Amino acid sequence: MEDLLLRPNRAPDRYDPRYDPVTDPGPGRNRDYAPTYWIDTAGETPHDDGPVTSDIDVDVAVIGSGYTGLSCAIHLAKEHGIKATVLEANRVAWGCSTRNGGQAQISAGRLKRSQWIERWGVDVAKKLHTEIAEGFDLFRDLINSGEFDCEAEDGGHLFIAHRAAIMPKLEAESRLLNETFGYGTRILSREQVHRDHLRDEEAAGAMWEPDGIGVHAAKLAFGYLGMARRLGAKVHSGSPVTGWQTRNGIHYLATPGGTVRARAVAIATAGYTAPGMHDLTRHRLMPILSNSIVTRPLTEAERQACNFKSKLVLTDTRTLRHYYRQLPDGRVQIGSRSSITGADAENPKHLNALIEGLGRKFPALRGIEIDYSWWGWVDVSHDMMPRIFQPDPARTIYYALGYGGNGVMYSAQAGRRMAQLVAGKGQALDLPIFTSPLPSHGLLTPFRRLGQRAMYRWYYLRDEML
Repeated sequence: MEDLLLRPNRAPDRYDPRYDPVTDPGPGRNRDYAPTYWIDTAGETPHDDGPVTSDIDVDVAVIGSGYTGLSCAIHLAKEHGIKATVLEANRVAWGCSTRNGGQAQISAGRLKRSQWIERWGVDVAKKLHTEIAEGFDLFRDLINSGEFDCEAEDGGHLFIAHRAAIMPKLEAESRLLNETFGYGTRILSREQVHRDHLRDEEAAGAMWEPDGIGVHAAKLAFGYLGMARRLGAKVHSGSPVTGWQTRNGIHYLATPGGTVRARAVAIATAGYTAPGMHDLTRHRLMPILSNSIVTRPLTEAERQACNFKSKLVLTDTRTLRHYYRQLPDGRVQIGSRSSITGADAENPKHLNALIEGLGRKFPALRGIEIDYSWWGWVDVSHDMMPRIFQPDPARTIYYALGYGGNGVMYSAQAGRRMAQLVAGKGQALDLPIFTSPLPSHGLLTPFRRLGQRAMYRWYYLRDEML
């Protein structure tokens, strides 16, 4: 166990708030964490194995040390007897695993169950629902394992209609979940939401889903880190992959400290995937910025004015939805989509828009002090669904990417499924998310952000005015 005491041998570089995965060649090396509530309250940063310092040979290299990469390492060891080597460009779980809202929901990707049926038919949709439900069970088992504490609060998820006109669609989705998928949702009126849960003044009603867990995002990531290392995985921070060649079936991954020679590579870099990392991932994702803020702890009078009776995870029905909840220490966290580019991420208008959204929902919190503000890049796929896939049968390269902001829970199962593929035991994985690659943006790639700007304007008109 002596290796558990090793630390990176280089002080972290300054956090770069303007980093942009579309325009920057890579995420940097050994950069410090974003200034999130999660990092500030997680306690001492846990030990890792430090940077790669020489050429090494490994069975499996996992690129990325967020939830997915660490889950892959955990399940390679637990279920297949393979001790992986995880390569992280910066500090462990530096990306969205320590920048999200800490919300675990029974979803993956951006599509609703009704949209699954439209795309693949009801039989495939039911199988996909079973896969997502199994993923939630796995996630719940991990956080209840007793190996770490991530301040989990289990109680369900409220999907809150932000306008009365949304309620018929929400009611139809609830009926579909109940009748077709056998999943016990309930529709709540505005009065029920206000009486039993919270006084969100925008709420016209809500759909309650039984599966929803709030977690401390960084404590979850660091808990996974400890589990992976106790199972024999090596986790090397400050070790970005700066070059990649494959010769005679062996992958040569160049890092600043040495070359990692791997028989297989699992990619788990999400919205922080470097543009030139590999041809199999190039232009396969659209990184989207998501902002988040956390208030100071509420006074008792403020809590009563907002009627915070529950600490369920909450999202509203906007296309660029708000995700929010009361945290265990009495603060309120809220997040939503924001800037198009990293260069514009620090523009105060994005912070002000989020503060205004908080005030619309909870007028008693207008003017409250904001203790934390940060942003992170979400990995959105072109067709709004994730992929856990081996894109070329002739090459031992695998990826799990494209959660679209719904990766806190499903990343655990995605990492497990990617480990299954790496171990050569994925023959039974026949769902579309396992059998097709991430679609490319193709000829539209240079114009993606122009399209994003236009769509954001359309979403605003549709959600707020039409």
